[in-house]
Amino acid sequence: MKKTKINEAHYILKGKMVEFCGWDLPVQYAGLNTEHMAVRTTGGIFDVSHMGEIWFRGREALPAVQYLISNDASKLQPGKIQYAGLLTENGCFVDDLLVYMMNENDFLLVVNAANLEKDFQWMKKHTARFAVQVENRSEEYSQIAIQGPVAEKLLQELTDCDLSAMAYYHFAMGRVQGLEAIVSRTGYTGEDGFEIYFRSDAATASKLFLDLAEKGEKYDALPAGLGARDTLRLEAKMALYGNDIDDSHSVLEADLAWILKLKKGQPFIGQEALARQKEEGIRRKLVGFELVDKGIARHGYPVFVQGKEFGAVTSGTFAPFLKKPIGLVYLPIENSNVGSEFQVGIREKMALAKVVETPFYKRNK
Repeated sequence: MKKTKINEAHYILKGKMVEFCGWDLPVQYAGLNTEHMAVRTTGGIFDVSHMGEIWFRGREALPAVQYLISNDASKLQPGKIQYAGLLTENGCFVDDLLVYMMNENDFLLVVNAANLEKDFQWMKKHTARFAVQVENRSEEYSQIAIQGPVAEKLLQELTDCDLSAMAYYHFAMGRVQGLEAIVSRTGYTGEDGFEIYFRSDAATASKLFLDLAEKGEKYDALPAGLGARDTLRLEAKMALYGNDIDDSHSVLEADLAWILKLKKGQPFIGQEALARQKEEGIRRKLVGFELVDKGIARHGYPVFVQGKEFGAVTSGTFAPFLKKPIGLVYLPIENSNVGSEFQVGIREKMALAKVVETPFYKRNK
């Protein structure tokens, strides 16, 4: 298995390690529910160094990025970030990603670990005609996420960036414990928080993680693993590639129309298919649901609409903060309204479920 440069710190902190996308990563330390609740109420510290960093540099960096993504990168300014879809010709997902604008000729695209090589090859192939250099520099970077209500106070102790002046989905270049870093106000938990990208050796990366964990003690912030990261993002209805979004579901079907800019002034991959789908209307839609009957609807459990099977649960769990079973599923558009009922096959029984408003959880700002 591959190891992040922070790997040693996880063993020192007695993390329960698992294989994830070929990486040796902690699924939990103190426990999934404990870590989940810490992020909601105080703070959590995550190693997300397995994520991929792909750089676009050159005089046609912007048009190259624009051609690949669903959102409108021309709206970015240096120091701003966008969430976007990397799309197939059918308007479905190669991946979802973050786009960081460093300057007009320099962009950082952050992609999912499981898709890194696929994404990199896709990007190179489809931007070959542009005057741009596309580099996969993922092995150079470590990434730590500090999430939760105390994230700003905790990270401010280690960085020269003025975090109080940083807006959501903005970033700055600065130093974190003396290391040059990109510090962004982003996250995958539904809470306020930050993600830092830096280059260092393994000993320095592990020390930074351990120092954050130690300083976090006075704020009751905890190291947190993959388990809590997944339940937190689901409560906030943040899509997971491979579960809720993939290359067989479109941006519109995934209820992500807000990241689709059909009239951004430059053609992009998937544009024609999505324009046609928008005009004709979608036939299915990703919705959130709660179980009415007892049980937990997990990923892959079959779903039945009016007695007929219609796909499966894409994500599902017992939500630690909300204290109820929730999930995501694609339903026929006519059955996707809030209050609509359907059934989930849980083992040998059929459990009643109903569509609810999302996100399931929204933090107080």
